[in-house]
Amino acid sequence: MDQLNQQLGDVSVFRVDKFIVPAEAREEILRKVRATHELLRLQQGFVQDFLLEQFSGPGEFNLVTVVEWENQTAVDNVVPIVKAAQALVGFNPQETLTRLGVRADIANYQRIPGF
Repeated sequence: MDQLNQQLGDVSVFRVDKFIVPAEAREEILRKVRATHELLRLQQGFVQDFLLEQFSGPGEFNLVTVVEWENQTAVDNVVPIVKAAQALVGFNPQETLTRLGVRADIANYQRIPGF
């Protein structure tokens, strides 16, 4: 993966978080996502974000967040900021997901050149 980053150079990074959220957990998860994205929007290197909710189709992930960052450096810089903010309010994402029965698939993506 590091080789891919080197080949692509200083390009946008897309953080894509996909969630399977039980109906009874929806509102709490949305509150947490909104709070996190409010913080992300204030950070250097933030480009845009989306919160998507599935309304049809056979897919299993019903909530998806996408955040575009200017480059990998912006992503690297924001990670400790988010962790510190979460610690300050006593929010542990993994514990919350487990408690609510939410499954997550989280990764960073880059565009495929020439596509």
